[in-house]
Amino acid sequence: MKYLINTPSDQRIKDMAVHDRPRERMVSGGAESLSDLELLAILIGSGSKERPVNSIAKELLEVMDKKAIVAHEDLRNISGLGMAKTTLICAALELGRRRLPAKKRQISTPGDIYPLISHYAGRMQEHFLSIALNGAHEVLSVNVCSIGLVNRTLVHPRDVLTSHLIQSH
Repeated sequence: MKYLINTPSDQRIKDMAVHDRPRERMVSGGAESLSDLELLAILIGSGSKERPVNSIAKELLEVMDKKAIVAHEDLRNISGLGMAKTTLICAALELGRRRLPAKKRQISTPGDIYPLISHYAGRMQEHFLSIALNGAHEVLSVNVCSIGLVNRTLVHPRDVLTSHLIQSH
């Protein structure tokens, strides 16, 4: 689904002003100053003749938003990503997963959810998320159930439950 306003994925990196390029912004402002799309663009490195790197990163982000754990096979279908880049991305995701604390996060107030979903704050479309908890109020999974428009999204209860039931088996 296309965004309703002009986004960085419509533009090649070399056509951007130097101070707006992801690598330069990371050097000047740190990794936390970049969006997920820009971080993926840095990991991917360069696009292809047919697709700019931001377009590839946007499709990759959409795949990652739909699945809690992204496998190598999920990335092979993305045009512009070869074996080397899919392996690099899977390795980076696994390294990040391993570096997370093993302790499950317990949710006792709505404010406890924010760190789990804060990376969705800068998105240009509404995302409907569901969070599954166990009896001890520990997070089992966070799933994107629906991605809508700028100001709304539609979701069916079946979609909310199905994603968590599939992960529990």
